[in-house]
Amino acid sequence: MLLAFSVAPSGQPAHLTADSGDVSSAASADASVHDAVAAAVKIVRDSGLPNRTDSMFTTIEGEWDEVFAVVKEATEAVGRFGSRVSLVIKADIRPGYSGELTAKVERLESAIADAG
Repeated sequence: MLLAFSVAPSGQPAHLTADSGDVSSAASADASVHDAVAAAVKIVRDSGLPNRTDSMFTTIEGEWDEVFAVVKEATEAVGRFGSRVSLVIKADIRPGYSGELTAKVERLESAIADAG
């Protein structure tokens, strides 16, 4: 299974309110969520599963249960950065295939070269 996901926090974490006087670490002034995304990507990389991150998604390859366990942990990590979390998932479930994280791209590049 290949699973691409994007996860981002929104809102203020429960422990950071205007009353506490410490709202600076929740999000940067430009609304960037890079610290939260970095926490999620670190979990993916530490999982040992094949993965790739680009500017919009992180893709993981593995079996159903192991992939979704990583997504759950990454989502929980992002949840510490806000009061809610947005999660987008797209999966390619193709039993009997592995190594597709790179093989799909190699087939695409080959088709482009052949058409060229």
